[in-house]
Amino acid sequence: MSDLRAIAFYLPQFHPIPENDEWWGRGFTEWRNVTKAKPLFPGHYQPHLPADLGFYDLRLPEVREAQAQLAREYGIHGFCYYHYWFNGRRILERPFNEVLESGKPDLPFCLCWANENWTRRWDGEDQHVLLKQSYAPEDDLEHIHSLIPAFQDPRYIRVHGRPLFLVYRAELLPNPKMTTDIWRREAAKAGLGDLYLVKVESYESARANVSPQELGFDAEVEFAPFSWPIGNVKHRGSLPRFLAAMGLLPKAFIENKVIDYDTMAREMLRRPDPSWTRFHCVTPSWDNSARKKRDAYIFPGATPEKYENWLRLDVAKTVKKYAGDERLVFINAWNEWAEGNHLEPDFRWGRAYLEATKQALQSAPGGLVTDFQKETTAEAPGAARKLYWKASAAIRRQLELLRQLRILR
Repeated sequence: MSDLRAIAFYLPQFHPIPENDEWWGRGFTEWRNVTKAKPLFPGHYQPHLPADLGFYDLRLPEVREAQAQLAREYGIHGFCYYHYWFNGRRILERPFNEVLESGKPDLPFCLCWANENWTRRWDGEDQHVLLKQSYAPEDDLEHIHSLIPAFQDPRYIRVHGRPLFLVYRAELLPNPKMTTDIWRREAAKAGLGDLYLVKVESYESARANVSPQELGFDAEVEFAPFSWPIGNVKHRGSLPRFLAAMGLLPKAFIENKVIDYDTMAREMLRRPDPSWTRFHCVTPSWDNSARKKRDAYIFPGATPEKYENWLRLDVAKTVKKYAGDERLVFINAWNEWAEGNHLEPDFRWGRAYLEATKQALQSAPGGLVTDFQKETTAEAPGAARKLYWKASAAIRRQLELLRQLRILR
């Protein structure tokens, strides 16, 4: 399985920049969100605090080298750095610029254009736009020219010799086919040949079920946990929301979307394969309540064992479906600390998620568990699940009492 490559999404938010100083206060980095998080119900794992690497600053080359060393040790082929471009303006670019200019660390990488507006959604003001995305052919041209030096780097990840470039919200491009045609033409002019363009399948794009070729892309990649019918599954959790409204569960179940990790992983594994190339993606966990006061997505119940089983299954499917350079599997993420999805060691799990990654990537495709639900629900219920069933029993007792009093028939 030496040709399978695991790529982890990488967030460059962990260093101060003038824009964040202005918007959120001097010295702001993602760590401020991380450290202010609190548990919202019994068994809720918050805050996520870094262990081995500490509260690092990505301006330090020693930090970036330590990250790469950990990634190599546990089987991660490379990082997919988020890239921020707003009509010629780049932001949070320093860590990657220094990786590119210094040649270090010696770890493969690719880029994902995070082409969303920046708003104050962290404090509930989605309508307050801080940086706006707008699109035009001349901007597409300037953008691709700025990327060519990265594509030319020998460390840049390629598929069939073509630089791999991802777009996070391809559906937001007003004319994606025109944009991708411009990019491909300019890459060819620069001597790079063609590009291997991948759209990220998340949110609206996950539900649209549009082939990447229709938008000018070569393939798509899942974005766990949001590449599944999350709205439908949310309604299956109506009982916890009802119990919260009755005061029998914490209000977090009303103010946020609390969905079991097992449910999310199982639903993603059950998705049928499309007729086009779609790379699989797994997440070790997800909880963005550190960033959001309300409407956070919280997936309790994640463990390294469950994550390892999910990754094993997707590795097996990838090896079966694809060959050579297209044997890619993505992990969300290496260091999204404020969204609770990180492979980097924390004080709760240490290196357990890294160990799980290594074991899953080194495992043979045969002999894998095929019933994710059976594996993950065999464990004793956690504190949150105990509270759920305790409250449910209380409701049943109240209903029975009403029946005895003939208030209900």
